[in-house]
Amino acid sequence: MAIQLISLLERRTNMKVFVVGSGSWGTALANVLNDNGIETIIYGVNNEEINDINLNHKNSKFFGDLVLSDNLKATTSFELINDCDCILLAVPSSACINVTKRINEVINKKMLIINVAKGFNPENYHRLSVDVIANLDESKINGYCALLGPSHAEEVILRKLTTINAVSENDETAKIVQNMFSNDYFRVYRNNDLIGCEYAAGLKNIIAIASGILYGLGLGDNAKASLMTRGLAEMARYGVAKGGKIETFMGLCGMGDLIVTCTSQYSRNWQAGYLIGKENNSKIFWQTNTKTVEGVEACKIIKHEAELLNVSMPITNELFDVLFNNFEPKKAIKRLMNRELKSE
Repeated sequence: MAIQLISLLERRTNMKVFVVGSGSWGTALANVLNDNGIETIIYGVNNEEINDINLNHKNSKFFGDLVLSDNLKATTSFELINDCDCILLAVPSSACINVTKRINEVINKKMLIINVAKGFNPENYHRLSVDVIANLDESKINGYCALLGPSHAEEVILRKLTTINAVSENDETAKIVQNMFSNDYFRVYRNNDLIGCEYAAGLKNIIAIASGILYGLGLGDNAKASLMTRGLAEMARYGVAKGGKIETFMGLCGMGDLIVTCTSQYSRNWQAGYLIGKENNSKIFWQTNTKTVEGVEACKIIKHEAELLNVSMPITNELFDVLFNNFEPKKAIKRLMNRELKSE
């Protein structure tokens, strides 16, 4: 790496981070960095959001009247990216690839890249890191790290206790990111299994939609525990087949993220599932949804890839029929429960 670990750690307070995305997660993480004395600027395209951050120290669209750090700044000028040392990608997975292409055109030096999006490239089914790195010239990357794990922006912005993973195949890069974000309410662990963590982050959204469906149907804790346990087995089976490590799925990016996404009403995936379950079909969801629900696209991608790999994904398959073939959730659950009996 061009910038040595020690020099970056020593000058943490002199770093400057450019956050691409003025949504809830980008804003919450920018607030963490500001708490740690790291200068941060949020880039967005919505003038109202940017003015709200700069003038009112709020991002009212996502956090109501909650006051952000006084030092937090925002801009609509993408060119300011070159004033920074580090880029934090906080955009939906569907926009991630086009954004990195633009970054490659604009930046004029090496930068540390941190990606917090969870999902896959819908065009080729790649993990996001594969295409993000491919779209950036080698001369412009000073390390790549994904920040993944059980974390809702709505709690992080309130400085509620959170643990998360800095995931990089280069441990020095992971240490830099770990040091940047860690404080007394936000603890960061390191993980080098980028494959496993990225698949876990995408797969848990599928199970979270199913969890919302169970709640919408009025099913209880037994059903939720069964779904999460068998869902985790499904996630691990697929992730290992793609080259991930089994232990990753027992950690923060696997079990941890699955728990928080399947049990919290903050989750957009859970909310989508709840609506589908309450109506016992997906019609209303497709007619009314205006949010990015990562698990929907992930379900389509994983079902296709699992069939090619011959990996058993019964929950994913049933959810696919509910989402894309207008199959009733109640009937899908009945099919799951009446499959051939077998050992766990």
